[in-house]
Amino acid sequence: MIGIFGGTFDPIHYGHLRCALEIAEQLELSEVRMLPCGQPPHRTAPQASPQQRRRALELALAGQPLLTLDTRELDRPGLSYMVDTLASLRAEVGERSLCLILGQDAFNGLAGWHRWEEVPELAHLVVISRPGVEQPDNGPIGALIEQRSVESLDELRARPAGAILFRSVTPLGFSASGIRRMLATGRSPRYLLPDAVLDYLLTEGVYQNLN
Repeated sequence: MIGIFGGTFDPIHYGHLRCALEIAEQLELSEVRMLPCGQPPHRTAPQASPQQRRRALELALAGQPLLTLDTRELDRPGLSYMVDTLASLRAEVGERSLCLILGQDAFNGLAGWHRWEEVPELAHLVVISRPGVEQPDNGPIGALIEQRSVESLDELRARPAGAILFRSVTPLGFSASGIRRMLATGRSPRYLLPDAVLDYLLTEGVYQNLN
């Protein structure tokens, strides 16, 4: 099984990396593809350039074979819709199981995604619990949970897509926006992200001239 972990990664930090690694081990995934978003449709553009985010990810993932970089959304023009990304991945991997890893808050907003009904047909959804974020019990997402929720890894392995599995990982209470604020105000975010990434951001001056 292959995991898909998308995000702006603006910048990549240990919260992203630890979550991806724990899910890779819990689900016995062959790899997790870290997939930086090119142009997010539901939020403002990332503050670091695509090239800067790509380089930071390359540095962060060095020496970790379970986590790999997939740049198809950076390379594709236009808005980055996950349904298009999953369709392109499905065309490449055939009937192998794909697992889209997303936080509970993102999952709760799934009905606002472009062609969202197609997403569970292309990949399993592995939903990570977030402190203070409740699981919906009604509406389209509540119905989706009732129809597709499973508890066994065997049910993910048995088919290429279509199931929803809920998992928890070690909670790390910091964010990319907090790291950006630290860098913009001259404070150090060291130990919140890999040293190689921080040194690159400092050398390039990324986030240090934000208003």
